Amino acid sequence: MPAPGRLSLNQETIRQWSVPELVAGCAAAGVGAVGLWRDPVRDFGVRRTAKLIAGAGLRVSSLCRGGFFTAADPGGRAAALDDNRRAVEEAAELGADTLVLVSGGLPDGDRDLVGARGRIAEILSELAPWAGVHGIRLGIEALHPMFASDRCVVSTLGQALDLAEQFPAEQVGVVADSYHLWWDERLPAELRRAGEGGRIVSVQVADWVTPLPEGVLLGRGQLGDGSIDLRGFRQLADAAGYRGPVEVEIFHPGVWAREGAQVLREVIERYRAHVE
Repeated sequence: MPAPGRLSLNQETIRQWSVPELVAGCAAAGVGAVGLWRDPVRDFGVRRTAKLIAGAGLRVSSLCRGGFFTAADPGGRAAALDDNRRAVEEAAELGADTLVLVSGGLPDGDRDLVGARGRIAEILSELAPWAGVHGIRLGIEALHPMFASDRCVVSTLGQALDLAEQFPAEQVGVVADSYHLWWDERLPAELRRAGEGGRIVSVQVADWVTPLPEGVLLGRGQLGDGSIDLRGFRQLADAAGYRGPVEVEIFHPGVWAREGAQVLREVIERYRAHVE
């Protein structure tokens, strides 16, 4: 039985695979799309990766990641803008639909959340037109509030939309990630708002498994192992008008320790059982 048509495998889910193994494994399993990460792609070569993916008949649903815009000093902001411009160029060369943005946490010693969020908008005002020229949509990803201090001061889908809506929808949208958003009572309304504006550029799924491990970032669970109504989450995005790929993005040492083909088979089975 072929893999579900909307299923996309995020590269980090089976990070033990090389780029060629990822492409070959997905092609063999009938998975039609992949979400890529910049570091392993650059290590293998952006052009080589693009050629390999195109040759296998796959598409790139997203590239992770840009962002980290919240430096308070002008030099830090300039460096972030330069790196994000390169990320846009890499996404375009790969044929990606979206560059995912993790906006950045508070600088060391800083407690000004409002100021940090304002700096995101400042950099986006320069980056968004650059993305538009290259045919890339920027996707602002809200992360769970527990990451606000060190990783992402954008904590809700509403906050992500408040930023995105300052720019044309063909340039800036939002990423809806079940792991980060499932808890929010405003989620249905904010997904409707995002859909009405044509702002949903990516949907990602993983489960919330408790107790959380040390290093919470690595607690994204296999589909069906946790507390999230993943099918309900996908249905909310669909009801808002989203019709694109659904990326399975799991960060978990237990998953990474297993044989990649076995993990992919389980992802496909769990996607059918809990998402499709």
